[in-house]
Amino acid sequence: MAATADDALDPHPTPSSPKELCNALYASCASRFKPDVVFHQEDIWPLKIIPNDSLPELLKCINRLMQDGLLKLHHAGGSRAGWKVVSRENAKKYQNLTIEEALVYSYVESSGREGIWTRTIRSRTNLHQTTMNRCLKVLESKILIKPIQSAKFPKRKIYILAHLQPSDDVTGGAFFTDGTLDDEFVNQLCFFAERYVLARSWYHPPAKGSSKRKGKSNLSAEEADELRTQEFRAGEKDRSVMIPMPAGYTGYPTLSEITKHLNGLKISDVVLKESDVRQLLEILCGDNRLMKVMGGKGFKAVRRGDGTDGSKTQTGLTEAPCGRCPVFDLCEESGPVNARTCTYFQDWLA
Repeated sequence: MAATADDALDPHPTPSSPKELCNALYASCASRFKPDVVFHQEDIWPLKIIPNDSLPELLKCINRLMQDGLLKLHHAGGSRAGWKVVSRENAKKYQNLTIEEALVYSYVESSGREGIWTRTIRSRTNLHQTTMNRCLKVLESKILIKPIQSAKFPKRKIYILAHLQPSDDVTGGAFFTDGTLDDEFVNQLCFFAERYVLARSWYHPPAKGSSKRKGKSNLSAEEADELRTQEFRAGEKDRSVMIPMPAGYTGYPTLSEITKHLNGLKISDVVLKESDVRQLLEILCGDNRLMKVMGGKGFKAVRRGDGTDGSKTQTGLTEAPCGRCPVFDLCEESGPVNARTCTYFQDWLA
């Protein structure tokens, strides 16, 4: 039969086969509902996909799409059922899974970046312990899920989707490695944070009697060695001279500036967030090494009881020659002071 004028103008032509009907329904739902949106039966009728609004046809399509993994059942509460759209890429993950494996995967997926405890999976799925363990092993072998270590509950076995990174609430944040606090990393960050704040908290006048530095090209190795010795002696004598900044001074470092400085040091591959650095600064303030200024927006180093700024405190960096060398800025390749011919390391190691 030839198509009528009304058929040609129909914006929702009737699919000719059950498969086309399912594809049309999925395409319409995917374009209208986001993956995290739960929709219900009454939301489907306005799409005008099911012929004559037939409920049996709708249920057949929904069941077919659920079997293909393109729709996921969601119980919003009570006996009312809803669905979520699943992308075709994610649906492929379900197609090769058994019913039990797909069930376990769905609960791991719904946990997001928080992950889910194996005991919680078992209680929600009502699967036998052996069956659940087998499902977890299969999903892990297919690189669909992975176990993670929780800082709060280190003895719990928690799973998360393989492509996700666990939240800071689970891992403990940037200062934890495999659920354990990295004390050395925290101490390093505190040292460099305090040193940066210290440099901008007080005015340190140049040591008396220190010689004027010549240009690098005019300075011999002997002169560089003599300059270093003189500044060591003068620095030990006048290191405690600290002149406070004037009232109303606003050049104290802020949280964002300290965060940028620590990340710029490339101490590790971990990119620190402001919330991470804030925890370090709170530790330093609690230890009376820093104090908040500028209405809490800036930080200032605290003068010690002996009148010093704490710069004599020995650390791994300050014990090494480079960490306390007054002519450090003269050190360069082929310069009068350079790492290749430095004799100070031999004295330090001896």
